[in-house]
Amino acid sequence: MSFFHQDDHAQHILDRDSAHLLPVYARYPVVMDHGKGVYLYDTSGNRYLDLMAGLGVNALGHAHPRMVAAMADQAGQMVHLSPQYASRYPGELGERLCDLSGMKGVFYSTGGSEAVEGALKLARTHARQNYAHSKLEIVALYGSYHGRTYGSLSVTGQDKYRLDFGPGLPHVRFVHRNDIAGLRGAVSDATAAVLMEPLLGEGGVHVLDNEFLAEARTLATKHGALLIFDEIQSGLGRTGTWFAFERTGVKPDVLILGKPLGGGIPLSALLVNEELFDSFGVAKHGSTLGGSPMACRLGLEFLSIVDDEGLLQQVSEVGEYLFAGLKELESDSPLAVEARGLGLLLGLELNVPMRPLAEQALAEGVMLNSVQGNVMRFLPSFLLQREHVDHAMELLRRLLKVSAAEEHAEQLAAAAV
Repeated sequence: MSFFHQDDHAQHILDRDSAHLLPVYARYPVVMDHGKGVYLYDTSGNRYLDLMAGLGVNALGHAHPRMVAAMADQAGQMVHLSPQYASRYPGELGERLCDLSGMKGVFYSTGGSEAVEGALKLARTHARQNYAHSKLEIVALYGSYHGRTYGSLSVTGQDKYRLDFGPGLPHVRFVHRNDIAGLRGAVSDATAAVLMEPLLGEGGVHVLDNEFLAEARTLATKHGALLIFDEIQSGLGRTGTWFAFERTGVKPDVLILGKPLGGGIPLSALLVNEELFDSFGVAKHGSTLGGSPMACRLGLEFLSIVDDEGLLQQVSEVGEYLFAGLKELESDSPLAVEARGLGLLLGLELNVPMRPLAEQALAEGVMLNSVQGNVMRFLPSFLLQREHVDHAMELLRRLLKVSAAEEHAEQLAAAAV
């Protein structure tokens, strides 16, 4: 615990967690207390520059005063309401999301996995309603990540998540990202949907080629399949535009959003085009807690703050600055393989395990995220400034230099044996 500067009170909390919480997360032994802007503070009095933002959820940082005020006000009015009744904010948020995306309608859920489940159900019912022949297949990508529920896990293209829970849903086919020939071979008249992230996040931060996305659109249209874009991580301003697909010229039939939408309150959205607006019908789909008055009000406030504070421009500018810093690390460090990504969804692939570096950075007050074992993923809040980037880059240069020296010494020692 001394490595992470945690006191006895923090150790008591960690011990209690170990005794009662299922050990499904590779947690760092640090106990957080509160946050402000781009910083988090632990119970032992230490401050951390947060470059994870709750895995992309806290896009406005911590304790944004307008979000706090909206949350407190709504808590005094109505937090939850049965979806069988109407309230003000779900429709207002839906109208705003449709205006931004060009979609027609919205269905709310509590999280990204649940929204992916809804998209899979929508694809199947659309196929059954419109085609006499069997049309069951879902085409997804190797390396993709769509969630942990049974359906969303079945279309996640990573064996490490699926193998213990298989066999999974049938009729799922995977192709490699940017493999146009493979995509053409997989999509057919039996395909109900083509599902992909325009920018793979958990899969290692890989931007899909525009040509690949355009071919997915062409094939989906040709074969009567739905094109579904999962923008749970890349959407809602993360790449410097409201949606990553805006940069590509390719519009999906279905758009899935989540993470920052509810301002930290669970909220995801399944957006559909006009053709699909009535596909579910009454009582065929639902979510008891989806689209609560509280979550939808915070969603509206989140979108307003992004507009009012010019945060899309800030994401683009600071994202470019951070990306330039990562490209320098790529050039300077023998441990860095490639920097990639868009906006403030960036990654630096390493040729060594990432976890030790993340632990060292945390001990020095910077929170980093590791995916795929060797990729440093950056999902900071939209409030990030250049001075924060400078601080993080200075630390990373030093840590990578030390790690490279240690790696070299180990290689020399191994060669001498």
